[in-house]
Order: sequence, then structure tokens, then C-alpha cells
Amino acid sequence: MMKSAPENVSMLDEGPKRSWVNVPNILTVFRLIMVPILIILMLQHDWNLHWWAVSVFVIAGVTDQLDGHIARSQDLITDFGRIMDPIADKALTLSAFIMLSIVGYLPWWFTIVIAARELGVTVLRACLLKRSVVVAASLAGKFKTLLQMFLIFILLLPWSTFSNIVMPGSWFMDVVAALTLIATLWSGAGYVIESIKLFGKH
Repeated sequence: MMKSAPENVSMLDEGPKRSWVNVPNILTVFRLIMVPILIILMLQHDWNLHWWAVSVFVIAGVTDQLDGHIARSQDLITDFGRIMDPIADKALTLSAFIMLSIVGYLPWWFTIVIAARELGVTVLRACLLKRSVVVAASLAGKFKTLLQMFLIFILLLPWSTFSNIVMPGSWFMDVVAALTLIATLWSGAGYVIESIKLFGKH
């Protein structure tokens, strides 16, 4: 670990490599596998399959929380997990945002802004990785992911199938979307500033 570096920044392990095959990493790979399944389900017009899409997304979101908790509590943190976990998160959320724009639930400009931020941060991480520097998700990044998943969840829910529950008003959706966008851009700016400092040191 680099001296005085942020908690989410570390160097690639140069000693004997740990096997990537452990429960947290298997959960991460499982989350990646669920991405194409989610896309296929979201393209369907059957409300029963729409519920399956919600279920797949929720399960994938739960694995995101589980893999990190297990890795930290059981000392199973590996380079594979630090690199692939945020990639799996982005694959899940970006796929969902794109599909929500395709079906008309989100404006394309919103999804494009989110995608630009996510892909930009991924490029920065890849460039730093070439210098053996691993930048994992920051606290702001984790909060951003939580907001993104909540927004996707409430947009995915087939509200018309509920007989006694009224769909949240558009103002509520707008507030959640605005907070999500702000958190996404704020955390992205943090990664850019952090990366500039790291490039200067390495």
C-alpha cells in the first residue's frame, strides 16, 4: 500500500498471487453473467417476465453488497476482485440505463452523461493499472452506485400491476434522478482529481 494514499488506492500485489477463485470473486463473475439475462428480460413485453427482470436486478445488487463484505471480513481481497468488482457494477448499471432509455423510461441525454462518466473513470483506472496502481471504488463511488441502483429499481418496477399502490409521482422520480446525476458527476470529478495526483507520483 502506498504511503498516505487514499484507502481505495493500492499497488498490485507483486508477491505470490492469491487464487482468484473465492466466494467474493465468484459472486462478481455471477453478477457479470446476469447482465445479458437482465437485458433479454427487459426487452420483453410480458409483465411476468418484467418481474423476473426486477428479481434479476435485485439479486445482482445484493451480490454487489455481499462480495465486498465477505472479501473484507474474510480477508479474501484479491487484485482480481479490486479490478473486476467496479467493472461488474458498471456493466450492470449501464446496461440497465441503456435499456431504460430504449423503452422510453429515461431520456437518452441522462444515460449518455452517466455512460460518459463511467467509461471515463474506467479508462483512468486502466491507465493507472498499467502503472501497477489499483483504484477501487471510493465511498462517494459506492454511494453513487447505491443511488443508481435505487433509481433503476423504481423505474423497473411494473407499477401498473399493483392494484392498491400508487406509482410515485414524477416529482419523486425527478428528485431521485437529479440526486443520482449529481452523485455520479461528483464522484467522477473526485476520481479525476485523484488520478491526476497519482499520475504525478507514478
